[in-house]
Amino acid sequence: MKFERFEDIIAWQKARELTIAIYKAFEKSTDFRYKDQIESASVSIMNNIAEGFERRTNKEFRKFLYIAKGSSGEVRSMLYLAKDLTKTNEETFRYLYDLSIEVSKLLSGLIKTLRD
Repeated sequence: MKFERFEDIIAWQKARELTIAIYKAFEKSTDFRYKDQIESASVSIMNNIAEGFERRTNKEFRKFLYIAKGSSGEVRSMLYLAKDLTKTNEETFRYLYDLSIEVSKLLSGLIKTLRD
């Protein structure tokens, strides 16, 4: 698997989709600490994919993919909190949750292809 640009990586594309959806889902939230945290975690996913790719070594890329995967877990944890505190409805929760799972699976697959 060879990518010319990080923008070609499906995991990055899906992480970008997730980030935009998170921003839209919580744009009217007045709980700024919560909003900042979940937005930051989602941005971290896509930015770590990009940064790791630009390092141009499999070892560095893999390290950043693991960080991105951790941020994906953080997003899911924050989504549960949003659901529990009724900051979001079931439909939005399910869409964002499923998208974050998809990103996490894509990251796992990419990590496996980069093993030495």
